[in-house]
Amino acid sequence: MLKVAWDPSYVLTLPPHHRFPMSKYEVLPEQLLYEGTITPANIFSPDTVDEKWILLTHELDYWEKLKTLSLTPKEIRRTGFPLNHELVNRECMIMGGTLQCTHFALTHGMAMNIAGGTHHAFTYKGEGFCLLNDLAIAANYLLDQKLAMRILVVDLDVHQGDGTAQIFKDEPRVFTFSMHGASNYPLVKENSDLDIGLPDATEDQFYLKTLRSNLNNILDQFDPDFIFYQSGVDVLKTDKLGRLSLTREGCKERDRIVLAEAKGGKIPLVASMGGGYSSDFRDIIEAHANTYRLAQEIFF
Repeated sequence: MLKVAWDPSYVLTLPPHHRFPMSKYEVLPEQLLYEGTITPANIFSPDTVDEKWILLTHELDYWEKLKTLSLTPKEIRRTGFPLNHELVNRECMIMGGTLQCTHFALTHGMAMNIAGGTHHAFTYKGEGFCLLNDLAIAANYLLDQKLAMRILVVDLDVHQGDGTAQIFKDEPRVFTFSMHGASNYPLVKENSDLDIGLPDATEDQFYLKTLRSNLNNILDQFDPDFIFYQSGVDVLKTDKLGRLSLTREGCKERDRIVLAEAKGGKIPLVASMGGGYSSDFRDIIEAHANTYRLAQEIFF
């Protein structure tokens, strides 16, 4: 059975001048339930992540400042969020969701978090709507518990997974693969194990060909026994921030490639949703929903 992490705390209340599309975390599960892609039995409310797993990835000084709301104004601005206890608690719930998803993936082949993909969080700082890095926390948990030995992070959000790259720069057991807009945020990129910087206006055919060839090479050479998939839908042509030109069908085929490779190779996979900022809200919901539809089709 597909297990999906979701909790009402994912829907964060923000002041009107913050335009981050939080409502997708409420509408997406409603859409999936309405159409029958999932049922209430698929959804689990995650536990808050234990502090010891946070500290496997993030520096103690940064975590202490975060949980005591002691970040400087500059550090708060860098995250893009107004800092409060609701925000920190939400982040810890999302971290717990991705971590718990690893166990469901090991049992069932795949699990998904309706939030997460917080790949701009470094060991020592938060950036770009990311305070803690769920991909890294869950990966380090698996390594620490000896539940995985070679972990692949497939980051297909339009923005480079700079925080994840920084966290694992000296960790040979984790291979970080980021395929993103070359001229998009962040301006200064970190070094992933493999970075593919795509030109503005990249369309389906080139994108999918590039993904297939590089992913196949990584799977052959690195031979992972676990995959984390950051499936941001800000690669769409309709996205306000993305600058690439994928169609909704192209984005769906992107997901199919990743999920089918994991299924075919019997590699457990956890997917986190990542970004999506299209002007037409339906584009965001449909593109994210396609990931769940494909998960059910391919794995279950």
